[in-house]
Amino acid sequence: MENAKTKVRCIADYQFGKNVGIQLFPENIEIILSPRTGRIRYINLNGERLATLRPTDGLLSLSIKAAQLMAQFKPTPKCLVTIQNGVSKFVADGGDVFAAHVVKVDDEIHAKDEVIVVDQNKLVLAVGRAVLSSVEMQAFKTGVAVKVRHGVGES
Repeated sequence: MENAKTKVRCIADYQFGKNVGIQLFPENIEIILSPRTGRIRYINLNGERLATLRPTDGLLSLSIKAAQLMAQFKPTPKCLVTIQNGVSKFVADGGDVFAAHVVKVDDEIHAKDEVIVVDQNKLVLAVGRAVLSSVEMQAFKTGVAVKVRHGVGES
C-alpha cells in the first residue's frame, strides 16, 4: 500500500504542481482498490473521499473536500479559475462556468484539465473539468469555460 500512496502523490504533483501530493495525501489516507481490476480507484481521508483515480487517463478527479484543502495550500496549486462573485451561487449549485464570468485563470490550465472554481474572495465553489485553455477563457466572451462536476451548494 505504501507504493500506492507514493503513486497517488506523484500523480497529484504532476497534475497540480510540486509538493501538492504530500500536502493533499497525508500518511493516514485510505486507498480503495477496484475489486475487479485491483487498481487504485478512490483515495479517502477520515472516511471522506478526496479523489478518484480516473481509469481513462490515470489522472485524479477531485472532490469538494480536496479542493477546499488545496485552496489553502501555499503556494496555491496551478488549477484555479476565479469567477465573478455575482454568479457564485449559480456555480456553487452545480451550474457550469461561462467564459464571460471568468475574472482570472492560472496560465498552466489546458482544455480537459481538472480545475477548482473559486470566487473573487477565494472561496471554493466547485470542481470540474476545463473546456477551454487559460488563454481561451480570457479571450472568449461566450461559451462554457468549465464543465462543473460538483458544486459546494449541491445536496
